[in-house]
Amino acid sequence: MPDEEPYYGKNGEPRKFDPTFKGPIHNRGCTDIVCCILFIVAVLAYFAVGILAWSQGDPRKVIYPTNSRGEFCGQAGTPLEKKTKLFYFNIMKCASPMVLLDFQCPTTQLCVEKCPKQYMTLLKAYSVSADWEYYKKFCKEDIPSAMRPAQLLAEGLCPAMLLPSKSFTRRCFPALSRKGTEVLVGNQTHFSDGTTDRPAADLIDGVKNASMVIEARQVAMRIFEDYTQSWYWILIALVLATVLSLIFIVLMRFLGGIMVWVTIVMVILVIGYGIFHCYMEYASLKGEPGADITLQELGLQMDFSIYLQIRQTWLAFMIILAILEVIILLLLIFLRKRILLAIALIKEASRAIGHIMSALFYPLVTFLLLAIVIAYWAVTAVFLSTSNEAVYKVFNESACEYSRETCNPENFSISTMKAKCPDSECLFAFYGGETVYHKYLIGLQIYNLFAFLWCANFVTALGQMTLAGAFASYYWAFVKPDDMPTCPVFASLGRALRYHTGSLAFGALILSIIQLIRVMLEYLDHKLQGAQNKCTKFLLCCLKCCFWCLEKFIKFLNRNAYIMIAIYGKNFCTSARDAFFLLMRNIIRVAVLDKVTDFLLFLGKLLIVGLVGIFAFFFFSGRVKAFEDTAPTLNYYWVPILTVALGSYLIAHGFFSVYAMCVDTLFLCFLEDLERNDGSAERPYLMSDSLLKVLRKKNKAKAE
Repeated sequence: MPDEEPYYGKNGEPRKFDPTFKGPIHNRGCTDIVCCILFIVAVLAYFAVGILAWSQGDPRKVIYPTNSRGEFCGQAGTPLEKKTKLFYFNIMKCASPMVLLDFQCPTTQLCVEKCPKQYMTLLKAYSVSADWEYYKKFCKEDIPSAMRPAQLLAEGLCPAMLLPSKSFTRRCFPALSRKGTEVLVGNQTHFSDGTTDRPAADLIDGVKNASMVIEARQVAMRIFEDYTQSWYWILIALVLATVLSLIFIVLMRFLGGIMVWVTIVMVILVIGYGIFHCYMEYASLKGEPGADITLQELGLQMDFSIYLQIRQTWLAFMIILAILEVIILLLLIFLRKRILLAIALIKEASRAIGHIMSALFYPLVTFLLLAIVIAYWAVTAVFLSTSNEAVYKVFNESACEYSRETCNPENFSISTMKAKCPDSECLFAFYGGETVYHKYLIGLQIYNLFAFLWCANFVTALGQMTLAGAFASYYWAFVKPDDMPTCPVFASLGRALRYHTGSLAFGALILSIIQLIRVMLEYLDHKLQGAQNKCTKFLLCCLKCCFWCLEKFIKFLNRNAYIMIAIYGKNFCTSARDAFFLLMRNIIRVAVLDKVTDFLLFLGKLLIVGLVGIFAFFFFSGRVKAFEDTAPTLNYYWVPILTVALGSYLIAHGFFSVYAMCVDTLFLCFLEDLERNDGSAERPYLMSDSLLKVLRKKNKAKAE
């Protein structure tokens, strides 16, 4: 295979031969000290934000519903401990458009033990002693016994009626049902609101606004039920994915070339079987009632299993898999020569991992650190979002100059507002605040997100540099493994933390700023969804696309910069420049060879996901009779299947990320080897014999 002509000039000069160079330099100094100090200060400030949030926040605000006094329903250790449900005096007021602005129904809300189970009005219940005792459970406390129903309604002490209700998310909603085209509440088509008879259909708007996401929450509850029924089998499938990944890695160590070709053939066969299965499902639905309806006519359905009863769904799956199959076959045909060199590089990576088996388990360290960072961010975000104070506003029936103004419930009954607006009430509206802390709360949330991105990217960078240093020590060892350090992973980790924390923080900072800008663009796009014109849409789309490309480029540059830092111990900017120029001088190899190895490793991940996914599909869908009695009964069998597929990919990605980092490190070392050495007795190549053979090169010292 002929070599590409080297291209130097504006892309720098190749590194000169150095007889003293024997791999990662041990005598190195600290790099990017300013950024290291800045990162330490940022982390300390992050801890300060967390402590401030934990001292001000109250997660009970998102756990418990809140009544009109701002008290938590069902909170342990309070008089409302047993009153876990929130009851609305007049659910009809929740149909007001103001609910969407104030996020609160303009009606009195009480904490009750149970939702009402029968329909009754205040006037009828007052005349029957037993009914009145039951009715008083849904009135405010300390009702004067001599007060008549008209006074109770005028002062807002009792609701005008009770409707049969069901509890959902700890809130009482009317138990609506349908009989033909009629809407029923309980078993009645009409109800009295204390003054007039109204159709039960009038309650629908109120219920919809009181719980705008009720249908989505029902789906979420069903999904949660599916997880409780299938978690055991999901874990077994994920363990199977782990075992398959380990077996695959071990086999790659001894049968690298064969495993690559087996992977290619298996992926083609698995996708081919997917095409065949989709065709069989498509053919079996021919002539079935309702199977020929289009996806556009069907619309959005919360029960996704309905889509599997439509022929067009399986046709779409079949077309997608066929396109994927054709793309893979074309890539294999056009890249068949480069695949040989990629296989040689993967074989070398297999040998390197065989000598440094501890590298396979380092992703667990990265995973643990990322879990800590994510948990800290999530807890801090919850405490920050719940650190507001209760805000009360004036809600009224008739026109009032103080409507929606802030009020104090403790003295509202004797206030000017109440005197001028007799029918108004001071009710809990939302959580907010006017203090300096509350004014800068959004800034603290942004800093929480930024610090999270910085810390998460730092942890990822630390893992990349650690593995790069370990694998570089393998490549540059003249006699393997005798010239390698005793514990290459721990030695590399120690060098990274001791000397290059600043460089890691520098690269992570650049990436975090870009990611934060992308988050803000997504937020703007979401907020301006209804108001933006075509020009704004186009501009936002271009910005999001540009920053997505920029993020990918920075990730690629950072990854290679960390490899150079791990080898030579220079600062981030110098290492990034050296890595970039080295890659540019070998642009053809980078564009083809490096991407081919990434493609082959991706096929390995795809194979593991495909095998485990097919097993999960036949098990959870009950398509195999042997599993009918064993498989759990589910609302949506696609829930555990997608979970298993995603989990399998993450597990396979964890193992193959070590392989990918090894390949990238060896690839840069391989390029440096070609520039430093020429195969003479004085400057022998350090690459393996298999790489020399594929490149049609040889060491003269060995030839003699």
